[in-house]
Amino acid sequence: QVQLVESGGGLVQAGGSLRLSCAASGRPFSMLAMGWFRRTPGKERAFVAGINWSGGTTNYADSVKGRFTISRDNAKSTVDLQMNSLKPEDTAVYYCVAKFSRLVPATYDYWGQGTQVTVSS
Repeated sequence: QVQLVESGGGLVQAGGSLRLSCAASGRPFSMLAMGWFRRTPGKERAFVAGINWSGGTTNYADSVKGRFTISRDNAKSTVDLQMNSLKPEDTAVYYCVAKFSRLVPATYDYWGQGTQVTVSS
């Protein structure tokens, strides 16, 4: 079992930045591919970014490319999402996700509780 705890959400004005962090526990972190999803009211959860076990491969949704950066620290068992140039449409609950994989998978087995990000116009 893997436990994921997100932090760093909040309210920010459009054009601003936020950094989300996720702490993982329960299994060797280096065995996990990590990622972030988000959900807005009335919509399905959508992939935002993913990173493989070593940090050498990343993947992003087209809507966040060039603005968001995912990174991981295997020594600290954490994964971060740096979000720059935020837009009102980035407003969502952001979920940290994990899966035992050496690649960046399309689906994930473990989910955090989520953290709210609100971008005001």
